Amino acid sequence: MNFEIFWFCVIAFFWAGYFVLEGFDFGVGMLLPFVPRDDAERGAMFESIGPVWDGNEVWLVVAGGATFAAFPAWYGTMFSGFYLAFLLILVCLIIRVVSFEWREKSKDHRWRHIWMWANTIGSAGIAFVFGVGLSNLLHGVPLDSGGDYIGNFWNLFTGYTVVGGIAFVLVFAFHGAIYLTLRTSGDLCARAQTAALRLAPPAVLVGAGYVIWTVAVAADQNDKNVFPPALPAAIAIAAFALAAVCAYRQRSGLSFTLSAVGTLGMVATLFTSLYPRVMVSSPDFANSLTVTGSASAHYTLAVMTVVAAICVPALLIYQGWTYHVFRGRVGGEDLTGDTGAATAAPGDSPAT
Repeated sequence: MNFEIFWFCVIAFFWAGYFVLEGFDFGVGMLLPFVPRDDAERGAMFESIGPVWDGNEVWLVVAGGATFAAFPAWYGTMFSGFYLAFLLILVCLIIRVVSFEWREKSKDHRWRHIWMWANTIGSAGIAFVFGVGLSNLLHGVPLDSGGDYIGNFWNLFTGYTVVGGIAFVLVFAFHGAIYLTLRTSGDLCARAQTAALRLAPPAVLVGAGYVIWTVAVAADQNDKNVFPPALPAAIAIAAFALAAVCAYRQRSGLSFTLSAVGTLGMVATLFTSLYPRVMVSSPDFANSLTVTGSASAHYTLAVMTVVAAICVPALLIYQGWTYHVFRGRVGGEDLTGDTGAATAAPGDSPAT
């Protein structure tokens, strides 16, 4: 494996990590108006992601930075062509970040209600635009012979890319609902379990449909064989389906793990379908950007590899420790007895 392929895989890993970790953050944000019954429970939901959401954003920063350094041509074309989409993501990120702090500035109900909806809209908007944007890399965008984007904002919206955005929203909402069953207790946990059960069917169906469509688009738009993209697609579909089954059986720990695997599989399907290109050109396939043609010099990639070998393990260790420290439940007393969503299933500890 040469450095170009290695760094394409590393960037895919960073995006997958971001969507697995920040995905449940977005999901919790989307559920803020619907799961809690009062401001105290809503505060518990904020508290469940409060210690970790900003650390999860590091994966986005690293993914963007790695793309800039390893594939500058890809970075330049993508960020110039998708600048309105990325600006929308930036606005949603700012609104969402501000909502965590400003919500606590007043006890007024209307004030808190505004920032609750700001977090919800920001979370759903980020998920949708990311789904649309990344799907466009494979579906194809108008590029000229110099690799410059010659389309407009509305060229980003097709049937496939919109389904991609909806799939990201539903999968993250399902992922977040399961996360809440692990991090909350009492009635709030029971309602989170109900939300997970209601979200399971649409998340599984749309998520499965999206990865199947991704394989079809790869064969049609990117001159790919069905295999290998079909392998991560099959893993994603199986993981989402099993996550739903485990949610119905109140095996929250296993369900969350499987929903994470499904999200990984969804991202892996997209990047496996994309390789050996990083950006497909729709009017003229010959104008597509390739991994080799977009990569930095060999020496740059070699230096980056050394830095990544030192920093990435440190990042993983630090974040793992953070999740270990803040693993306890929030939101009231634990339910007891054999019924209720918060009842611990065999093999699920209250803190996992």
